[in-house]
Amino acid sequence: MTIRIGILKTDSVREEYQAEFGDYPVMFRTLLSLPGEPVTFADYNVEHGHYPATTDECDAWLITGSRRSVYEDEPWILRLRDYVVELNDTRSKLIGICFGHQLVAHALGGRTESAKLGWRVGVHPNTVVRRAPFMAPAVDTFNLIFSHKDQVTELPAGAEALASSPGCPISMFRIGDHILTFQGHPEFCKGYSRSLMEFRQDILGEPTFSSGMASLAASTDETAVSQWILNFIASPAAFRPRDAASEPGAV
Repeated sequence: MTIRIGILKTDSVREEYQAEFGDYPVMFRTLLSLPGEPVTFADYNVEHGHYPATTDECDAWLITGSRRSVYEDEPWILRLRDYVVELNDTRSKLIGICFGHQLVAHALGGRTESAKLGWRVGVHPNTVVRRAPFMAPAVDTFNLIFSHKDQVTELPAGAEALASSPGCPISMFRIGDHILTFQGHPEFCKGYSRSLMEFRQDILGEPTFSSGMASLAASTDETAVSQWILNFIASPAAFRPRDAASEPGAV
């Protein structure tokens, strides 16, 4: 059976980098198009008000990263927070990456705030603190590229942390069998991470910039994480009351 994933786009790659790296939906298509895994995609630019007609228009939803903070009072962020609540209410499959990870926590009663340690960039290890059946291949640690200055500091009710990273205690969590989130960026390649760090060098400061650049020598485990995401989406979901889904309509 083919899985259809709706990508809820919350930002754009800077124009000067798109020719080499593509925009965020392109990155996620590359990440999640694994051999033997039939997946199709649809894009919704929620930053500019484009939403699906119904919550079951796709089999699963994925919220991308963004340079914005989830606690900003921007109209599009507030609307997306409401949509996360709706997706949770209908038990729709939902994946959150970086900004998406933080927004899910913030929208559902947890807390996201500026990290006391400031920016975390480059490759960082994650330690699995709770293993779930969909996490196959099974590993005890996995490396991902990070690029964030906010982080989840309190989980919503009913959520459980699955992994922790130094300086970021909640780097992966789930809610039931319908929501899965990661603070890291499995969709980023090292070239794009390097370009972002070079662009933000003055903001990052020398120690963070230098350690982030040096960390790119480490291996990353985005293929395993991609398989986890697809396994999670394909796993049986709890009863979903489809008649409860509203129809916000495309704007």
